Order: sequence, then structure tokens, then C-alpha cells
Amino acid sequence: MEIFNSVFTWFMKKRIHQIELFMKYPNEVQEEWFEQLISGAEQTEWGKKYQYKTISNLTTFKRRVPIQNYDSLKPYIERMLKGEQNVLWHSGIRWFAKSSGTTSDRSKFIPVSAGRMPFKRRQRYVVDVF
Repeated sequence: MEIFNSVFTWFMKKRIHQIELFMKYPNEVQEEWFEQLISGAEQTEWGKKYQYKTISNLTTFKRRVPIQNYDSLKPYIERMLKGEQNVLWHSGIRWFAKSSGTTSDRSKFIPVSAGRMPFKRRQRYVVDVF
């Protein structure tokens, strides 16, 4: 139990420090995240289509990448559901959050990367397709 408390305390101190930085430098943190997301997706099919490699700021991103809806992304998501990788995101996609949708009576599948799974996989919320 003592080891658990030490690890938990270390994690919480680190997290509190991150939150304090977010509060103190909100614009800089958002810009850094933007750069990380763009550079991470540069070599995906989507990133190549919209030339993410040459996007260096939000203005260029807004100008170059059109607003999407589920229907416009559905062909990409369907390929990902079949196991194709590096389509919309660079890290492996094995899970999809299942949504009942708000605009129709059909289910929607939202890709979830392993690095962004904030909770233990629950069958009710996430579908493992592999």
C-alpha cells in the first residue's frame, strides 16, 4: 500500500503542476498541443491530403482543412473499422466508441487511440474490433 501511495502522490504532484502551467500559460499550452497534434498526423493519409507538414499555425489550418461531419468522415472510419491504420491518426486505432448519434437512427463509431483511452475499456462504451 505504501508503494501505491508513493506512486499516486508522485502522479498527482505532476498532474497539479501541469494544471498550474495550463492556467498560467493557456495560449502557449494550446499552441504547443496544436503543433504536437499536427506534426503527429503529418504522415497519415489525412495529413498528407491536407499538407499538414506545411501547417504552422491555426489560420493556415482553418483555411486548408474544411469543416467535416460524420458522413464526410465515414468512408475513412469504415476503412479503420476493417483494420486499416494511419488513415486519420498516426497511432494504432483498435477501439471505437459507439454512439447512437443525434441526427439519425444509425450507430456511429468514433475512433479512439490507445493513448487517449481515459478509462478502462467497457464494452458498453467502446467496441474492440480486433
